[in-house]
Amino acid sequence: MVVAPSRSPAPIAQRRSEHYPGVNVIVLDDDVNTFQHVVEVLVRHLPGMQPDRAWELAHRIDGEGSAVVWSGPLEQGELYHQLLSAEGLTMAPLGQG
Repeated sequence: MVVAPSRSPAPIAQRRSEHYPGVNVIVLDDDVNTFQHVVEVLVRHLPGMQPDRAWELAHRIDGEGSAVVWSGPLEQGELYHQLLSAEGLTMAPLGQG
C-alpha cells in the first residue's frame, strides 16, 4: 500500500504586530532651572512620575548633563517634549527609543 505524504494544514494566518516608533524624551542640564523646578515639572507632566524619581533624574541631569525622563510612543513623546519645553526645561531633540 502506498501512503501519500501527509500534507501540513495551511499555516494559520499570523497576526502582524505593528510597532509604533519609540522615542526618548531627554532633558538637558542648564544654568537656568532649579532642581525644584525640574522636579515639579516632571511630576506635573509625566504620567506616573513620583517626586523621588524626579529628584533622581534632576541629579542625573545635573551630574551627567542629560537624562532620559520618559520613553514610549512617538506621539506621546512629542506631547511630553512640548509640555516640558513650554515649562522652560532645556530639551534635546526627540531621540529614538
